[in-house]
Amino acid sequence: MSASRLLVTIASDPPPRLDKALARDVPEAAALSRSRLAKMLADGAVLLEGAAVTDAKAKPSEGQVYELVIEAAAETDMTPEDIALDVVYEDDSLIVVNKPAGMVVHPAPGSPAGTLVNALLAHCGDSLSGVGGVARPGIVHRIDKDTSGLLVAAKTDRAHHSLAAQFEKHSVERHYLAVVYGVPDKADPRLRGIRGVSFEDGGVLKLTTQVARHRTDRQKQAVVFQNGKHAVTRARVVERLGQPPAAALMECWLETGRTHQIRVHMAHAGHALIGDPVYGGRRKLPGRMLPEGAAEAAAAFPRQALHAATLGFIHPETNDFLRFEADLPADLMELLRALGASSRDTKA
Repeated sequence: MSASRLLVTIASDPPPRLDKALARDVPEAAALSRSRLAKMLADGAVLLEGAAVTDAKAKPSEGQVYELVIEAAAETDMTPEDIALDVVYEDDSLIVVNKPAGMVVHPAPGSPAGTLVNALLAHCGDSLSGVGGVARPGIVHRIDKDTSGLLVAAKTDRAHHSLAAQFEKHSVERHYLAVVYGVPDKADPRLRGIRGVSFEDGGVLKLTTQVARHRTDRQKQAVVFQNGKHAVTRARVVERLGQPPAAALMECWLETGRTHQIRVHMAHAGHALIGDPVYGGRRKLPGRMLPEGAAEAAAAFPRQALHAATLGFIHPETNDFLRFEADLPADLMELLRALGASSRDTKA
C-alpha cells in the first residue's frame, strides 16, 4: 500500500508534548487530527532524523523537522450493502441523509449488518478518502434506531475533525419534532415542583439536569444531579391535540447531545414521548378527549414519536452555514392526523 510523506517543522514556543506540538504545527490541509497523530506515533510513522519517535509525551524543540509517513486509507472490515438512502445533500467532504426509523446507525454486536454505515460504504464507494486512516464514513453523531431524521457523516479526516469539533462545542443546530403525552404549561404547579424544569420567554420549556446511565437498567439513561453529564433541552408547543388537550406536538432543540436526551428529559417532566418503549411507561391517552380511534392509534404506535427535523452546521471546507430540513415521515403524519392535528407545515 502506497504512503505519502509530510515534513512538519516545530514552530516557536512549542507545547511540552510532541503530540500536541504536531497537532498545532501540521498543515491544516493535511487534515490530521490529534488522535490520528497519536496513532501514527504509536505505529512508528513519525520520524526524527530518520529514527521513529513513538513517545507522544516527548519534549519537542523549536526548529525540529519531523517526517510523517501517511499510509493510504486501509480498507474497512465492514461490508458495503446496497441499501437505498434518502440523500439530502452530498459533496466531496460530507453527506447528509434522512434516516428512516428502524435503521441502526453503526454496526454493533446486535446489529452487524443493515446499518446506515453499511449503506454509506456502498453509496460513497471510492469517494471516502479515509477517516482515522480507514476508508469509512466518519460518524460524528447518532440518532436512535427508532428515531427518524437528519444525520451528517464525514467523508474525509478534515471534515470529520471539523464536524466533531462543532458537535463538541454544541454549535450545531439540531431541532426535533416529538409527539408527547399531555401539554407542558408554565402555569402547571406540578411542573414548577420538578427539579431541573423551568420556563423561558415565549413559554419555552427548559430542562437542565445531568444524565447518566441508569443504575439498574444499563440500556436506559436517567436524570441525575451529580456524577452525570450536563444536559440541556429546550422545547415549545407547536400544537395542542385534543379537547381539552391530551397530547402535544413539540419542537425540541438540544444545547447538549446526550444519549436519549430528549426522551429522558421529556419523561422527567412528565411528558414522555408517545410510543417510547423505554421511557413512556404504560401511560395511555384518554379517548374521551380525542377523535374516535385516536387513543388506540397512539397505543399502537410502534416507536418513540421523534423525528430529527432540522440540522445546521458550518461546512468544513467552505465555512458556509448549511441548514437542512426533513418533513415528518408518513407514520408520524398518520399519528398526528389520528390525534386531530390541523393540516400544517410540519417542519421545525
